[in-house]
Amino acid sequence: MITVFLADDHAVVRDGLRMILEKNPDIRVIGEAADGISAFRGAQSLAPQVILMDISMPGMTGIEAVREIVQFNPESRIVILSMHAGGEYVTRAFQAGAFGFLVKEAAGSEVVEAVRAVAAGRKYLSAAVTDVMIEAYTKAESAPPAPTGLDLLSPREREILKLVAEGKSSAQIGDLLYISPKTVDTYRSRLMQKLGIPDLAALVKYAVRQGLVPLE
Repeated sequence: MITVFLADDHAVVRDGLRMILEKNPDIRVIGEAADGISAFRGAQSLAPQVILMDISMPGMTGIEAVREIVQFNPESRIVILSMHAGGEYVTRAFQAGAFGFLVKEAAGSEVVEAVRAVAAGRKYLSAAVTDVMIEAYTKAESAPPAPTGLDLLSPREREILKLVAEGKSSAQIGDLLYISPKTVDTYRSRLMQKLGIPDLAALVKYAVRQGLVPLE
């Protein structure tokens, strides 16, 4: 038998969850609370296997209650109930010690599965949360990477970097590219600034590591 404690500040939500859960012979609701402090006290006295915890409650938020309950009742598995499926809410819940996360609008259809999963020691994420996180991950993966290193340089800057790394002086580079030595010096300073390199020796080493000039 899986014992469950309900913590939500809306009686209609608690009643609905109780009705859904108690249709299952392997689940029994043993208590409920309308605020975070009462939830913590109920968890202490009843030691339920699973706690369904609203994320927003008076007195003590669901996240705060999770931290307190986990500290004193590490065996209790807590599933957070939230109106929001955003990744920041999920992250905060699991960092606090929650074992599952349910979006309230889907709680009716998923709550039994979630209770059984966390009672068995498995993490549980609402399908809506999983979809949001996969979409965010996919967008991050498909986004072009931020330019770094050589990608920050113009073709002319790369050309000058290569010539500097080959040991050519500003005058020699100027003759090759038909620009003044002073312009070459300006390019070289800009290269160091863009690449975050402090001196000429480090600039040459960087060019070698990037394969612009061969190792001797």
